[in-house]
Order: sequence, then C-alpha cells, then structure tokens
Amino acid sequence: MKFGKLSNLLRRSFDIIHGKKKLMKKRVFIAHGWEGSPESNWFPWLKQELEIKGFEVHVPQLPDTNNPRIEKWVPALAQVVGTPDENTYFIGHSMGCQAIARYLSSLPEEAKVGGVIFVAGFFKRLTGLEEGEEETSNHWLNTPLDLEKVRAHLLKSIAIFSDNDRYVPLDNQDDFHDKIGSEIITMKQMGHFSGDDGTLELPIVLESVLRVAQ
Repeated sequence: MKFGKLSNLLRRSFDIIHGKKKLMKKRVFIAHGWEGSPESNWFPWLKQELEIKGFEVHVPQLPDTNNPRIEKWVPALAQVVGTPDENTYFIGHSMGCQAIARYLSSLPEEAKVGGVIFVAGFFKRLTGLEEGEEETSNHWLNTPLDLEKVRAHLLKSIAIFSDNDRYVPLDNQDDFHDKIGSEIITMKQMGHFSGDDGTLELPIVLESVLRVAQ
C-alpha cells in the first residue's frame, strides 16, 4: 500500500517536472519576407543552429508570398504560434518584420513575448522597387499600425540594418528605436541580408537571439 502511494507520488512528480520542462521550452518563429520561403536566405542555417542549442524552431510558409497581404499573413502567423508567452521569440526579415509587428499589435493587452529580432525591417519607406511593386508596398506602409502597442507586448527587441540596403533606407531605424525601443545594430555592406546578396549564414542574428533569450 505504501509502495503504491510512493509510486503514484513519484509518477505525479515526474509529470509535473516533465510538464514544466515542456512549458519552459523556448520557441522561435522566423517570418520570411516578400517573395521569400522557409528555404531561402539564411533561414535553414539559423533554424539548424538554434535547434542545436535546444530551441524549438518554426519557419512557416506565409501565403501568397508574391502578393503578400496583411489580412492573410497575420492570421497565418497567429495560427502557427498558437498561444504566445515569454518563452516565445520571433525573427523577421524585411516584410516579415511588418507581419510580426502587426501580429503583436493584435494580441490581448496582457500578452507578452520574449523578444523579436527585426532584420531589414521597415515602417517608414522602401526604395528600389520595380514597376508595379508600389501597390503592395503601399498596402503595408499605409495601413495604420500602433507601434507603441507593439512595444507593450515585447520584453526585448533588436533591429538590424545594413548601410547599403537597396530596399530599406537607414532612416527606418527611427521607428524601431524611438517607438518600439529596439536596440539598433547597423552592419556594413550586407545589402538586404538575402541570398541574392550571398547571405546564407547570418551570425549576428544567432548572437542576437541568444542574447535576447538569456
């Protein structure tokens, strides 16, 4: 009888400990940009590096990537994330930063996430667009977004820019620093941090995630 009670107690203790470990698992969601995919750029490399370090990593394929729309991307991201918490982290590239910010602004007031790494993010303007791309750009840039509300859901954030990004001018830093409270990192000669620029590994992002998730 005593042995049975002890066995049940040990089993319950194991379940509690195991459950806490599951709850404490740090999750990372990587949001690709316009015309991107989970297999593009530095995402596969980063996913592998983070998984080696014990993170659970998701890189969802956001819908209709050649014609991205807020009303499609934000719900798709929300569905993948489920219930966010302080062990939930995000990494966005280019328009993926917009999607993450808009997702955060949609959360209940009490919701908090561990942090975000914004890479080549923009809220102010884009440059170097090809003919016909302004409509998509304007869709994201001209749809209102409360950046103070975004900030309220974040414990930490870092925004990374390149001094020769053909699409994202450096004046986009202002919103991240002043309104979201992000730490700003400016890299030299990294273009748009894309595979087209030869960027298939991006250690600064890995370092930033690890620092934010400490």
